[in-house]
Amino acid sequence: MIHITRKEHFNAAHRMYREEWSAEKNFEVFGKCANPNWHGHNYNLFVTVKGEVTHATGYLIDLKELKIIINEYVIEKLDHKNINKDVDFMAGKMASTELLCIEIFNQLKGPIEAYEGVFLHSVKLYETENNSAEYFGD
Repeated sequence: MIHITRKEHFNAAHRMYREEWSAEKNFEVFGKCANPNWHGHNYNLFVTVKGEVTHATGYLIDLKELKIIINEYVIEKLDHKNINKDVDFMAGKMASTELLCIEIFNQLKGPIEAYEGVFLHSVKLYETENNSAEYFGD
């Protein structure tokens, strides 16, 4: 079994807050991430797929195809968007890196696994160079 990883990048804004909480409580729990005027990140996304190498081509999946899937199902929906307001698959969810990572995995699983013998192994999302989340689908 081989693992192949594709890196992509997007910029997006979000706000961590709960409508039912006061501004004071939101600030206490989320700090500056509760800024009512939002804040943004330069996200780095790593998508890892796994499976067996096809001997006819010498690879698991055509990386151009993987790039197209990631861009269509994730990057185009997130890049230069407000995660809280503009991203359909994040509607009604807290815009944390952890939940965003899970939802990106969910967006990619079906289209990637439509390729015979290719499986989505993990999604790793860096919010900053020091902070990331990784999800394996379990």
